Amino acid sequence: MNTTNEPLHLKTEQFRFTGSPESGPFSISDFPTKIDDLYESKEHYETLLSDLTSELNDLQEKMYAHNRYGLVTIFQAMDAAGKDSTIQHVFSGVNPLGLRVHSFKRPTDQELDHDFLWRNLIKLPERGTIGIFNRSYYEEVLVVKVHPEILTKTQRLPEERTADLDKVWKQRYKDICHFETYLNRNGFPVLKFFLHVSKKEQGDRLIDRIEDPSKNWKFDDQDVVERGFWKQYMQAYEDAINATATKKAPWYVIPADDKKNMRLIVAKILVEELKTLKIEYPKVNKRQQKSLQDLLEVIKKE
Repeated sequence: MNTTNEPLHLKTEQFRFTGSPESGPFSISDFPTKIDDLYESKEHYETLLSDLTSELNDLQEKMYAHNRYGLVTIFQAMDAAGKDSTIQHVFSGVNPLGLRVHSFKRPTDQELDHDFLWRNLIKLPERGTIGIFNRSYYEEVLVVKVHPEILTKTQRLPEERTADLDKVWKQRYKDICHFETYLNRNGFPVLKFFLHVSKKEQGDRLIDRIEDPSKNWKFDDQDVVERGFWKQYMQAYEDAINATATKKAPWYVIPADDKKNMRLIVAKILVEELKTLKIEYPKVNKRQQKSLQDLLEVIKKE
């Protein structure tokens, strides 16, 4: 646990899975949904998060000025795991000019008329900005894998393309890996977060949404329906992470039973990842320096 006068000391590699041969296959049961508190009090938590978001803002500003890299962040989780609040709190101190936030719901008719990557492709961030995907193309190997009837009844793939479902998932995993490799090669690394909440904690949060009138608007009957497929979803996540985790596009499996811990861990990882990019403020040459000094004198004389 950190003292109130120190920054957050945390080894984030414990949450990272890259799919390397040394690490072995990913097993969702090996990753906890809760860890010891990283903070001593609410005030300590707020101080730690404020420091991290301030650092995140500075790094994003430098990336914006450098204008060579962008960052794609993906948040996946079961319902009520805290995706919205994590995005809200972690990025609260970042200049909105450098953020692009997109929440992907059930595909629209227009989106269904395209390939499964299309709706994410058109929302990719520009260089210098952070793209935040609240859910993503991974829904196509999570929700759709748990409910494969979506392929034939809702999506508009040719029948011969969906005759072998195992082949469909393998192809989609491969397409996702190729897509993320392509993005990284073009200066857009992909950072993927799975907010790992326990079934019990999810149940408690759903109950709270029903019992607290101020949270009724958050409740969706479908959340309870999908909860009945918990085991299938956990297997789908395990399969997807095993198939798509790479050194350049790792998965971070974040304990989500405590929201404060979760936000601190996510913020810390974002800061560390941005620090790996070779970004810097543009250098000003002598002629530009002279021009700036002349303009400074003009302003001072006003």
